[in-house]
Amino acid sequence: MKRLSILSAAAVTFALAATGASSAMASDQTEVLDHATMTVDNLKHDPSFTRAHDMLRHARAVLIVPRLVKGGFIFGAEGGNGVLLERRGGKWSQPAFYTLGSASFGLQAGLEEAQIVLLIMSDRALRGIEESKFKIGAAADITVVTLSGGAEGATSGNLSGDIIAWTSATGAYGGLTFNGSVLDAKSDWDSEFYGRPATVSDIVNNRVHNPATARLRSDLASAL
Repeated sequence: MKRLSILSAAAVTFALAATGASSAMASDQTEVLDHATMTVDNLKHDPSFTRAHDMLRHARAVLIVPRLVKGGFIFGAEGGNGVLLERRGGKWSQPAFYTLGSASFGLQAGLEEAQIVLLIMSDRALRGIEESKFKIGAAADITVVTLSGGAEGATSGNLSGDIIAWTSATGAYGGLTFNGSVLDAKSDWDSEFYGRPATVSDIVNNRVHNPATARLRSDLASAL
């Protein structure tokens, strides 16, 4: 009996720990969605990017990383979590969770935080991001154009590319470079958020749903 009691207590402890971990993950996902909505608002109201509405209207998809952190001394690293949504007619799909990360080496010091929106303008770029780990700059046939929030230059002449990256960054670094950065789906977050295992294709084709995504999708739809 004593042994059974110990095992039962251990089982309860494990269950509570698992529930706590699940709740923490769900909280992280909700936070990313909330911050992604704010990032979309910042993009749409950036006076230097007056074509934001037009670009969103023609984008095949968007990948929003509301908080990317880059920092270090000698060794540097950058990373952040985000969401991918496809545009389907006048509506946006359910979001799939992604991570954006890279590492660098050099004489650098400081800390930078950035909001990032990747406007995915072509089918080939979208397929690359959906199908596997996608290394930005590795595919010669996929062009990437980077714009910095608050800077002049978001004109029709340089808004041509498979991926247009809008960034709003502050800190010790003068800007961000995306070449070598890797985008990868967070399948554990997706499964937890939607209540069952779901591929990126399942999510962007709206085979799974979560009402917590409504605000972000509505905010994006208002730009079309």
